[in-house]
Amino acid sequence: MRQLDIARSHGLYNVITGLWPLAHMRSFELVFGPKSDTWLVRTVAGLLIANGLAQLRTADSSDSLAQARRIGIGTAATLAFIDAFYGFSGRISKMYLLDAAAELTWILLWRRSSSKERTGPLKK
Repeated sequence: MRQLDIARSHGLYNVITGLWPLAHMRSFELVFGPKSDTWLVRTVAGLLIANGLAQLRTADSSDSLAQARRIGIGTAATLAFIDAFYGFSGRISKMYLLDAAAELTWILLWRRSSSKERTGPLKK
């Protein structure tokens, strides 16, 4: 899969997952459990939307792809760690482990993207 396709797909995923709790907190809580700090859910949602929009605007240039890759891997790694750490500890719903798996999939896609397309600090 081309890095540009990964960037835009990942961006769309981040925008959609960010919009969900903003558009319908009730259904979000039905899936992921009740939230005592909805302000925090909304903050994370906003950050996901911002990151996703940046990825959606990725151009087919080495600098733009490198930035999208850093945003993508950084966002996915952060979410995967939090989901797994608190999901396994029982602090948050086990449903977050599904999101951890999705985030690990994004990391895998970024890491497996064609070596000739790799740019920036992750270049081999």
